[in-house]
Amino acid sequence: MRTIVAGNWKMNTDASSATALVDALVGKMGGQPGNVEVVIAPPFPFITQAVERAKGSGIIVAAQDCHQAEKGAFTGEVSATMLKSLGVGACIVGHSERRQYFGESDALIGEKVAALLAADIIPIFCCGERKEERESGRHFDVVTEQLKGALGKFTNAQLERIVIAYEPVWAIGTGLTASAQQAQDMHAHIRSLLHTHGASVAGAVPILYGGSCNPSNAEELFSQPDVNGGLIGGASLVAEQFMDLLRIAGKVKH
Repeated sequence: MRTIVAGNWKMNTDASSATALVDALVGKMGGQPGNVEVVIAPPFPFITQAVERAKGSGIIVAAQDCHQAEKGAFTGEVSATMLKSLGVGACIVGHSERRQYFGESDALIGEKVAALLAADIIPIFCCGERKEERESGRHFDVVTEQLKGALGKFTNAQLERIVIAYEPVWAIGTGLTASAQQAQDMHAHIRSLLHTHGASVAGAVPILYGGSCNPSNAEELFSQPDVNGGLIGGASLVAEQFMDLLRIAGKVKH
């Protein structure tokens, strides 16, 4: 099973600090464990420079979102084919912030996944429950609905090309973190849903944990059998912290 550590920079950095962050990561990649796939997702304006500066380093540059159409009159939007032409290798879709602030539905997110697959870009599909859904005991049902609503129509071959990121919404940017057992329980649930499509799908799809993961809690989280790495927010903006997470992932999953 692949191990992936992906950094989601969100709406942070400017042109100079984005360049400096990529350069710092590239400069430190000599010590990066070879068994960990490294992904960074800078804001749209800085993707080109990130791709150019990360070339040859093994770092995969991702986008934070895409539009579901290939082209058209969608002012301000960016298509998967445009991203592919820039050298983007992955793209985050369905992040809880997109769902919350932009009203994205599971059906829409599924269309974005389809567009990315057609463009030969790895979709990093996000799912997760809100605090009230966790407290009411509906968290497994919510995640099941998200997965079926967005990914239910894909073939096994398509599903095997997707990365899933579980992000408990109540733990994003709050300083709260799901316990290692809570993370494992949900990842095992997601894995069981993938198993309904066959062992090859369940064995091919990495499931990342996202939700205030940092160097102080990463070892316990990454040690769980169904946690295959992390989708990292704040800690991905500090090169030393992000490299610490790569080293921890490499040590734990080796």
